[in-house]
Amino acid sequence: MPAVSLLPLFGSPAGPGPLGGGPGGGRKASGPSAFRLTEKFVLLLVFSAFITLCFGAIFFLPDSSKLLSGAAAENLAKIREDHERALREAKETLQKLPEEIRRDIRQDKEKLLQDRRGRKEAGAAGLPSLLFRKPVGAVGQEPADPNVRQKRAKIKEMMKHSWDNYKRYAWGLNELKPISKQGHSSNLFGNIQGATIVDALDTLYIMEMKDEFKEAKEWVEKNLDFSVNAEISVFEVNIRFLGGLLSAYYLSGEEIFRKKAVELGEKLLPAFNTPTGIPWALLNIKSGIGRNWPWASGGSSILAEFGTLHLEFIHLSHLSGNPVFAEKVMNIRKVLNRLDKPEGLYPNYLNPSSGQWGQHHVSVGGLGDSFYEYLIKAWLMSDKTDEEGKKMYYDAVQSIETHLIRKSSGGLTYIAEWKGGLLEHKMGHLTCFAGGMFALGADGAPNGKTGHHIELGAEIARTCHESYDRTSNFRHSIYIPSVFLSM
Repeated sequence: MPAVSLLPLFGSPAGPGPLGGGPGGGRKASGPSAFRLTEKFVLLLVFSAFITLCFGAIFFLPDSSKLLSGAAAENLAKIREDHERALREAKETLQKLPEEIRRDIRQDKEKLLQDRRGRKEAGAAGLPSLLFRKPVGAVGQEPADPNVRQKRAKIKEMMKHSWDNYKRYAWGLNELKPISKQGHSSNLFGNIQGATIVDALDTLYIMEMKDEFKEAKEWVEKNLDFSVNAEISVFEVNIRFLGGLLSAYYLSGEEIFRKKAVELGEKLLPAFNTPTGIPWALLNIKSGIGRNWPWASGGSSILAEFGTLHLEFIHLSHLSGNPVFAEKVMNIRKVLNRLDKPEGLYPNYLNPSSGQWGQHHVSVGGLGDSFYEYLIKAWLMSDKTDEEGKKMYYDAVQSIETHLIRKSSGGLTYIAEWKGGLLEHKMGHLTCFAGGMFALGADGAPNGKTGHHIELGAEIARTCHESYDRTSNFRHSIYIPSVFLSM
């Protein structure tokens, strides 16, 4: 049987009949020369089509000069830059000792394994994959000044002493009572344990106390449990546990800290379930039921407490991919900005149900302090893009300077308290942080007031130093009284 051709045009004769090639047929069979001619004709058609396609394509190609403009030119420049950097790194590597090269290879392998493990853990926890960048200068730097090195070594020695004794007498509990040498767990944290461990993570890392950091991390992995049926202080748990876990993650990149931070943040969210979104001070993290301190001006929330959630919750949204955390704290700002503020000042009490101020008591010390601190830090943390936080801070500082800051007859600058329009000429010990806050915010001060803010911070710090220096038993001194301020 003859082979079947791919094209019917080239098929073999079908046999006898009108179209066949047999004797008496109506069509003469094609000879070898005729068959070759047909082949040539088809090949000529195919070749002509190919040439036409090639020449036509030339008119549709982009202009070569345009290939090197815009993004393409940037890509080419980046390729060249990467190539040059690779050459530099290769030269530097060749200049290293074999031991240094082997050490670098080991470190790269460890980092790769850590990144893979982190992505695996993050995926298991339902968290987005994030590229960890170790902060520059957090560790590995040695000061040139020998006096600074000596002081730093002494501070580390004190930290080591504190940590070792906490581990010996109170490991796993929230606090150590240094005189009785007993562990203590404050009810501010409910049944959550290990506040000292979590709060010390960043210090251990920065001081390069690697063994202590490792054992603290292992404790967090195995023992830190937020599934408790207890009432906690939202403020205290936020700054100690949530803040400690976030800072530990940003320093080390260990995924367990991110996972625990997001887990805790989710358990704190019910505190915001109020008519205004201003959170409760106290929360049962199992039932989600919240309330305020009974002594706080008719069931009000406290400015320093609900105002000291912003930094942590903004970072929770970034690390979890869930915008709800940021939305909760941004809503607090919306409520505050809608309210009239007496003389531009922020009273310490705000009712979460009515959205109105409670008692008109203003203090930059206890009950108000860290609200102002978090405003300036939110602006700085945002790479100075949080214009709302910046404006709220500098407007508040202007009102504080106008209505609260006074100078005693003895020449000491202090920040008084304000109650219902009347000044109380006393400055709480907790107000002493304001010296550092004014200096921190000096760089962005409006109207060329940078120097003025630095000077103001130095004056507050001097007043606080004098209070310590002149008080024989400061342990019992809560306020810097007006009698002292007149000295």
